[in-house]
Amino acid sequence: MSQIPAFPHGRTDRERRGSSPLSRRQLLLRGAAGLTAAAAPGLVRDAAGGHFGLRTGAGGQTGPRAEVRLDRVADRMEQLSRIGAGPDGGISRTAGSDADLAARELYAGWLREAGCEVRTDLAGNQIGRLEGSEPSLAPLATGSHLDSVPSGGNFDGAAGCVASLEAVAALGEAGIRLRHPVEILNFFNEENGKTGSRVLAGEVAPEEMDLPAYGGMTLGEAMERVGGSPERIAEAALAPGAFESFLELHIEQGPTLDSEGLDIGVVEGIVGIRRFRVTVTGVANHAGTTAMAIRRDPMVTAARIVAAVHDETLERPGRQVATVGYLEARPGAANVIPGEVEFTLEVRDLSMEVIASHYERLRAVAQEIAARNGTEVHFEPYYLSRAAPCDPALVDLVFDVAGDLGFRRVRMPSGAGHDAQSIAVFAPIGMVFVPSRDGISHSPREWTSIEEITNGAAVIAEALRRRDEAPA
Repeated sequence: MSQIPAFPHGRTDRERRGSSPLSRRQLLLRGAAGLTAAAAPGLVRDAAGGHFGLRTGAGGQTGPRAEVRLDRVADRMEQLSRIGAGPDGGISRTAGSDADLAARELYAGWLREAGCEVRTDLAGNQIGRLEGSEPSLAPLATGSHLDSVPSGGNFDGAAGCVASLEAVAALGEAGIRLRHPVEILNFFNEENGKTGSRVLAGEVAPEEMDLPAYGGMTLGEAMERVGGSPERIAEAALAPGAFESFLELHIEQGPTLDSEGLDIGVVEGIVGIRRFRVTVTGVANHAGTTAMAIRRDPMVTAARIVAAVHDETLERPGRQVATVGYLEARPGAANVIPGEVEFTLEVRDLSMEVIASHYERLRAVAQEIAARNGTEVHFEPYYLSRAAPCDPALVDLVFDVAGDLGFRRVRMPSGAGHDAQSIAVFAPIGMVFVPSRDGISHSPREWTSIEEITNGAAVIAEALRRRDEAPA
């Protein structure tokens, strides 16, 4: 079982790095009492109960105080860390796996505790709905995902699901009933293509259901296991206005907040992503009897293209990135010159125009390299996730809320893809980042403190409340 470190008395999380982790019980007994120095000015603290509360009058607001509970966040993160836990401290909770099903069952119980009605939509998304005082209004939506990559970390996605639920629960426990309904979403298969959220955006083709998912299933089979209907995904697409807005909390998965000592990242936009299968064909032959000068070796071509992807991307001005993350030679024997090599190419940028122009440049360079080596290269697009600017009003709202609660915050882009960018097709989106230690993610070493997740939950709670009160 992985353990979540606590916060020793009189020291902030950043000051205690390097000391040994403590058990969950130690965290619950000592965590709240140790936050005197770290608690933000906009929060009040109940050391006995481990609560953070939005201080009455924070940001000029009056009325009931919503208290997000550090002890409950800690307990729920620890429970989730057991599901799919590996010996290295990470988790394997891939979409549709037994571990994913167990996490969903646990989360459904928590949603019901908060007063939500729970359902699974046709896309396999788990949804908890809490009615508002004006149920005809479009819902305020929030959430993230519980699935993980194989041997991933305990915080990617899970922190957002726990924080969103904590925010909504805290509002309810304070007697704050919003006008809008609230929907809390645990999206299906975020880690292998953002399938659930992309279905809602109408951007998943039926043939994607036959693609492999983690764990040996197809995406369609994984979707069926969680209660979705892969043959009916077209019916699951939502129209503009289906959500009043969508707010997602996520760990940053980068080093900015951690290295600069910041509490909250206010995301201004999420990068677009395009992926391609690249196939290089040559002539398979005997590795011992074929002279080097006459070889038409697709592996040599592929290696030179991979190097060119790195060099061309580095030399181009801007913040674009390009990655070759998978490569396979066929037939794949030590004593055979391969006849075919297949690899993936991914290009990311905040501008879809930059992605398109950079891809065209890389494709042209690849064709030149292939021709020189007596081989052929073919590109096949297979994945598109559009760049998504966050809604300016939501960006300003989250920035103001974080400041009013006393958190150190910064406006920033997201270099990773998130479910929010799919939702941006039909609703305004905002995102809250919390720090990732050393910028590490998709690894058992991934780590975000419970204090930092609770900070984010406080921001989500107050942002939902203010958004609900804003004039239409």
